[in-house]
Amino acid sequence: MEQIPTMAEMAAEGKEPEILFWVGCAGSFDERAQKITRDICKILQHVGISYAVLGTEESCTGDPAKRAGNEFLFQMQAMTNIEVLNGYNIKKIVTGCPHCFNTIRNEYPGLGGTYEVIHHTQLIQSLIDEGKLKAEGGESFKGRKITFHDPCYLGRANNVYEAPRAALEILDTELVEMKRCKSNGLCCGAGGAQMFKEPEKGNKEINDERMLDVIETGASVIASGCPFCMTMLTDGVKHMEKEQDIKVLDIAEITVRANGL
Repeated sequence: MEQIPTMAEMAAEGKEPEILFWVGCAGSFDERAQKITRDICKILQHVGISYAVLGTEESCTGDPAKRAGNEFLFQMQAMTNIEVLNGYNIKKIVTGCPHCFNTIRNEYPGLGGTYEVIHHTQLIQSLIDEGKLKAEGGESFKGRKITFHDPCYLGRANNVYEAPRAALEILDTELVEMKRCKSNGLCCGAGGAQMFKEPEKGNKEINDERMLDVIETGASVIASGCPFCMTMLTDGVKHMEKEQDIKVLDIAEITVRANGL
């Protein structure tokens, strides 16, 4: 893979990228999510889109702080990021995380940061529509059943339902829907900053409840579009002892495999 340029490096050369890739905390530090980050970069490089990352100048969007009720911390984090983004004259951002996507798209404009923000599944859909990604020359998903788990902040919060499914529909595979999907989807259990704390007492983990929906479909692949969902679904597969039968893959990973990148 080619070296990924930072905004600082591009600015030093007097260049502006077509798109800024907002990596996010999970995409930067979580080992599993780092693989998805690399795959999003592979896709961007494969189609020849000029892009950059902020590198060490990127900090948390403030989503967990806001959802946990610390508005003061959220605004501090957001203002710092907006200052950096506006300093580089950023117009368009792609994210690998629906939480970053939602926060920058919907919360930042009120604080002076207005950008065109897309989720990586939307980017993949537009590249498929333009004929730049074809799902040829790589791993075949023929005969496999795939189900897509809608991340709350992609689906119900922002009505992005078709883009991830379009990325799966070009595969020679059977796309099966869980009974709770799209606007009636079920949270993986990590939203609202729940990712970073222990769950309240109850009689079942939410991700285990979600796994029952998956098992009912008979799918051998769960497609995801969120690093938090990825963690929760992977843990759910382990809890149900289905690691031999069910794989959890991000839409970007499936796209990279199908195109042999």
